[in-house]
Amino acid sequence: MEIKDQFLDYLKYELNRSPLTVVSYSEDFKKFEEYFQALEGQPTWETIDGDIIRNWMEQMVDEGNTTTTVARRLSALKSLYRFALSHHLIGKDPTVGIRAPKLKKPLPCFLQEEQMDRLLDSDLWGDDYKSTCARTVIMTFYETGIRRAELIGLRDADVDFVNRQLKVTGKGNKQRIIPFGEELTDALRHYLSARDEAVSKQEDAFFLSEKGCRLSGGQVEEMVKSHLRLVSSMKKLSPHVLRHTFATAMLNHGAGIESVRRLLGHASASTTEIYTHTTFEQLKRVYQDAHPRA
Repeated sequence: MEIKDQFLDYLKYELNRSPLTVVSYSEDFKKFEEYFQALEGQPTWETIDGDIIRNWMEQMVDEGNTTTTVARRLSALKSLYRFALSHHLIGKDPTVGIRAPKLKKPLPCFLQEEQMDRLLDSDLWGDDYKSTCARTVIMTFYETGIRRAELIGLRDADVDFVNRQLKVTGKGNKQRIIPFGEELTDALRHYLSARDEAVSKQEDAFFLSEKGCRLSGGQVEEMVKSHLRLVSSMKKLSPHVLRHTFATAMLNHGAGIESVRRLLGHASASTTEIYTHTTFEQLKRVYQDAHPRA
């Protein structure tokens, strides 16, 4: 019995892995077997070396397989050869020292500027407190890039109308100052007037529910999601998408990555760099749509 079959029996009968798991491993092994059996010298499961595995990984990438697929198949091989080595079926593990390709981080989802303009400048907003609060919350996310928890944690004292800046408490209780413009100044003032007239304040929070309590995370999520649906069909619509939208808009309009990092409160510029990929992808789409020979 080949070592792959012994390993599959081990998964099935000793580890009691699900049939789907066993089938998944079996299919990965079949792919590898099809590859090495076509090589010169007729290598076997017992005589495979690291170079053969590395070459297989390169071929998978060349064939268009995702890094996730390549990493999963390598993981399956590593499990098989660890089993074979521990059961003295081979003398050396050929997968030692072979690393999986780095998984690509998904690009952040964001809305286009015209979508945000269409939403914020819409006539759909009412004059009632609930509508005023929702519009101001969305505008604050879009124009400052703060996190949901940071918005919820804002107090009246954190909003400086004279200097047009927010004092935000971020992760690890680190505070930062974020400037804002005239449009948000007017919106925040209007909201504050509506709040003080319509709500009996129960907590020391800037954004309050109709009952006078600090907005909850769920309330903010629903508030944002229900209104972004009016201008976007994306599946993922959340305050964090507005944070991504803020960062992308800033970079598209010439802001430096270090400035955006400080505004977002990222500890490292490497975290912020994901947005440069986003803006580059957007640039490529513009080029492909606009250039006659693209």
